[in-house]
Amino acid sequence: MLATITSAALQGVHAAMVQVEVNTGEAGEPKLILVGLPDAAVKESDDRVSSALSNSGFKMPRMRTTINLAPADIRKEGPLYDLPIALGILVATGQLNAPHLDDFLIAGELGLSGATRPVKGALAAARLARSLGKRGLLLPARSAEEAALVEGVAVYRIDSLDQACRFLSGERPLAPLSAAAARAALGQQAAGAGVDFSEIKGQHALRRAVEVAVAGGHNLLMIGPPGAGKSMVAKRIPTIIPEPALEEHLEILGIHSAAGRTISGEAGWGLRPFRSPHHTISDVGLLGGGAIPGPGEISLAHHGVLFLDELPEFKRSALEVLRQPLEDGEVTISRSAGKVTLPCAFMLVAAMNPCPCGYLGDRRHECRCTPAQVQRYRARISGPLLDRIDLHIEAPALSIGDLRAAQPGEPSAPIRARIQAARDRQQVRFTGTRVTANARMTHAQIRRHCAIDAALGDLLQQAMEQLALSARAYDRILKVARTIADLAGAETIAAPHLLEAIQYRSLDRNLFY
Repeated sequence: MLATITSAALQGVHAAMVQVEVNTGEAGEPKLILVGLPDAAVKESDDRVSSALSNSGFKMPRMRTTINLAPADIRKEGPLYDLPIALGILVATGQLNAPHLDDFLIAGELGLSGATRPVKGALAAARLARSLGKRGLLLPARSAEEAALVEGVAVYRIDSLDQACRFLSGERPLAPLSAAAARAALGQQAAGAGVDFSEIKGQHALRRAVEVAVAGGHNLLMIGPPGAGKSMVAKRIPTIIPEPALEEHLEILGIHSAAGRTISGEAGWGLRPFRSPHHTISDVGLLGGGAIPGPGEISLAHHGVLFLDELPEFKRSALEVLRQPLEDGEVTISRSAGKVTLPCAFMLVAAMNPCPCGYLGDRRHECRCTPAQVQRYRARISGPLLDRIDLHIEAPALSIGDLRAAQPGEPSAPIRARIQAARDRQQVRFTGTRVTANARMTHAQIRRHCAIDAALGDLLQQAMEQLALSARAYDRILKVARTIADLAGAETIAAPHLLEAIQYRSLDRNLFY
């Protein structure tokens, strides 16, 4: 007898339909044959399924049984086919009568006891089920909590193989999980971030640069000695970024789900992601990839912040792979197992010391680096990568007076309110386009929304020539000036906005040329 169950295969951050076909009663030696390009984890499912069936009161077939994961040209990975395979065997052998089996998409790992365990890519599976017009989705508990965020498809929490059988046979009805309850739980988890910009003392110029960068989604480089507060500022940036919209939430959670991270037990899922990889990270770890391409750090930072501390300590090859994703907001990875395109529209925040010892220009510490050592240290960051960083800001060492000051800095809430107002202006400006922030403007949009008069054009040309800036830097200055004008509530770019934007590029020549 043949049984067919709909499941899914994860490809990058999206899911493709997989039909789990189970045919039993074939002539030949009694054994279980699994075909359809499975990986090692899928091939081991027969042992897990056998024990789960036995411990749940069912029997394995005593005849030749073939299990096909179709289509056969898509590589299948992970244990998510355990539950559909077990259900397929039960239907094929007549141990389960499930008249509405085709109405559901099913995925889940089985323990030897028959209990279910979470799987990767629950959000992608929910979106696939919705696009296929399925009545519902059967998933283990923690995976079901993620999938319930997707509206338009009923998600049922399955705790064991026995519970799945009783539900599909109509013996035990289940209520689908509520999307509203899942979103409410997500918002509650977001409330406990625990950090605030009020903890930052002094550094007024740096705080202003961060506000401008966040308001327009611009990339930021902070340069200063150890202890200046660069990392402390960076870790508080998510607290001033406006909360993502529901669709952005789903994109963020979908990527993290595809990477094997779940909502349950994770702090701050309601905030924008903040990723801070160590400088020893590999190219694949940063960009994404693997035998079966999956998301890397830049994709995990989608709609959030990628913080690279000690920027020159990263491998040159790892830094150079950032150039194209910074421009396009997505990265395409090709491997023998297939090609996937992963989203990576992130805000890059980087920090570095001015020299190897960190004290060049510090009035309280003597720098012992030679000019050649300083030049080699700075040369680790290429000009093309630096061009893609919109704002460069010095973070000087704090004085003892600043550290002892009892007056706290401005908290995150009013900063976020100003940034939200600037973002709202940008949303209106870019209505009907895929652009959501000034940093993502195309050349045509720059010409339209960043127009300046002849006097300002002469001023910008003079600055470009004196600082030896590239054509890419020209566009980025205009984008930053547009953001500064948005923060000020101005309709057009004025001289103060342009001058402030220019001074955020002044480190190009001072430090790197």
